[in-house]
This record gives sequence, C-alpha cells and structure tokens, in this order.
Amino acid sequence: MKKIIVLLLVAAAAAYLLLWPVPVDPVAWDAPEAPELTGPYAANDELADVERLAAGQGHGPEDVAIDDQGNLYVGYEDGRLVRYDPNGENGDLITNTEGRPLGLDMAPDGTLVVADGYRGLLRVNPASGGLTVLTDQANGVPFGFTDDVDVASDGVIYFTDASSKFGPAMKARDDIMEHGGHGRFLKYDPESATTTVLMEGLQFANGVALSENEDFVLVTQTGSYNVLRYWLKGDKAGSHDVFFDNLPGIPDGISGNGRGTFWLALFAPRNAALDAMSDKPLLRKVVFRLPQFMQPQPARHGFVLGLDESGAVTANLQHLGEDAFAPVTSAEQAGERLYLGSLTRDSFAVYPLSDDRESLP
Repeated sequence: MKKIIVLLLVAAAAAYLLLWPVPVDPVAWDAPEAPELTGPYAANDELADVERLAAGQGHGPEDVAIDDQGNLYVGYEDGRLVRYDPNGENGDLITNTEGRPLGLDMAPDGTLVVADGYRGLLRVNPASGGLTVLTDQANGVPFGFTDDVDVASDGVIYFTDASSKFGPAMKARDDIMEHGGHGRFLKYDPESATTTVLMEGLQFANGVALSENEDFVLVTQTGSYNVLRYWLKGDKAGSHDVFFDNLPGIPDGISGNGRGTFWLALFAPRNAALDAMSDKPLLRKVVFRLPQFMQPQPARHGFVLGLDESGAVTANLQHLGEDAFAPVTSAEQAGERLYLGSLTRDSFAVYPLSDDRESLP
C-alpha cells in the first residue's frame, strides 16, 4: 500500500510539473556564453560604502530623478512619489499615482515624467501634485509594463513598454522566462499628443538613455543581455543596431550624464542555470511551476558599468554580499554623485564620483 501511495504521489507531482497550466509559453533561444567577471568586469568592492538615503521610508525606489536645485525624486511600490532635499532628507509627498511609478525624468518645463507600470506615461507637476496621463496605448495595444523614460531637450519623451503581456503584478521574470518579444520602445510628442512605436518585438525593453548630442538613444533588453541603439539623426536615422552585446549581467536601467558617459545598472550577474535553459522551452515551463525559492535566483550583487558613446567600458562598480546595496536598477549622475535606485530595497543610495578614482570618467 505504501508503494502505491508513493507511486501516486510521484505521478501527481510529475503531472503537475508537466501539465499544470502556467501563463508563460517559453520560446527557444540561444543565450551567449556569459563573460567572466575578469578584466573590465573584474569583481571589486567599489560600492561597498555607498550611503543609503531615506532608509525605511518606502519600498522599491526603482529610479531617482534630480531637478535643477538638486532635489531628489523617487517612486515607491505603493504608488507614492516623494521629493527629498539634496541630502536625501525631509521627504515631501508629491502625489500617489495609484499605480507603480518606475522610471522617472525631469522635463525641460520642470514637470516630472513618470513611467508607471500600471497606468502608462504620466506627467506630474511637482508643485501642485497634479497628474496627467499622457498615453497608455499605441497602435491599439495597451501598455502592459511602462518601464523607463528619458526626456529630450525639445520635450519629446522616449520610453519603454517592457512587456505588453506581463505587467508589474506578474514581475519581469515571467516575461524573461518566456522570451516572447513583448516589449516596445516608443516616443511621445507633447506638441501633437501622438505616440509612436519606434521598435517592437523586444525582450523586456527596459532602460532608456539619450546620447550627449541626442543623435541616438539607447534601450536595454533585459531578456537578451544587450543594449540597442536607435538612431535619431544623420544617415542612420530611424534605424537601430546593437550598441553593446553579451553583458556580464542582467541589464536594467541606463542613463546618460550629458558628458558622453552612460551608466548601466545590472540587476545581477548572469545566472548560469537560466542561460543553460535558454534553448529548452519545456524545461523552462517545468521550472516555472516549481516554488519560487527553487527557481534560479539572482545573486545579491551590486553592479554598475560606465560606458562611453562608442561602447567601451569606462567604469566598473561592484559589491557582492548580503550587505550589498542590490539589486541596483538605476544609476543617475548629478554633479559628482551617482544615485542608485533599487526595485526591492527600502532605500536608495549615493556613490561619490571623484577625481582620485582612476577608473571613473
């Protein structure tokens, strides 16, 4: 009898792992072999002593925006948009989007543009807290996961819809596990109130960053470990290519400092188990059915790269360990400070950029 019970339990477990309905329909692809953390990616402790700001005042300050006075703006998981002074103190509630504010950027007119995972692309007046939904769909397809944003000097807004299928409630891992190409890169023109799709079929379209001269804009593909470049000016305008391929980590937010440097936040180093399953869609579906703690997990590893406009690595900032400020999901420079956001921490952080750090631009 005991053997029969064991066999029934095994059969039930096998049926669950093979047949239980799941929301993902994995697509086979070939993940490139991950670079070793050596050379330009050598492990270090540059981020060991970052200063944590506004600790305990909210969960998941995914991005940081900085206005002309040095005030700091973050969005929390509960929908709050909060402004802090340049020291990260004296938090002032601006508004609650009633969604999930993710990417943030200041527009030339002093308003705050917000990529809200649930509500779409928003404009917020920091003085009054007034909120306007600019756009929440393109070509008849609603945004499922409005993710990051960068505003050009002429007010045109470039942003991503990470996944039209899997929203913030389902988490990025679902889209990455499926690898179905549900992401889009878009622009919104406030003059004509029109939304244009610039690229589609992207693998979790994430960070957005304009170049110094605004002749191109970069977009990170979290699910493909690379950075795409979309040309805005010149002979290549309207076309795109790969700016940086086969990153050593999982790319998240990216920003330009206006002086020829891009700061790329890596959520974590690459996961060997996840990469090994890239060409095995059935196995990915089976793993998806496992309890989350049994699925591939990101390492607690703070990781930020500096890149110049040709794609060369100019800075490598890391820290591994339980005390690490990680995952880092955004890196924004203001003056000689680099502000770090995180999707899961209860604080954001600041790292001092100084001339005595030879590896930094």
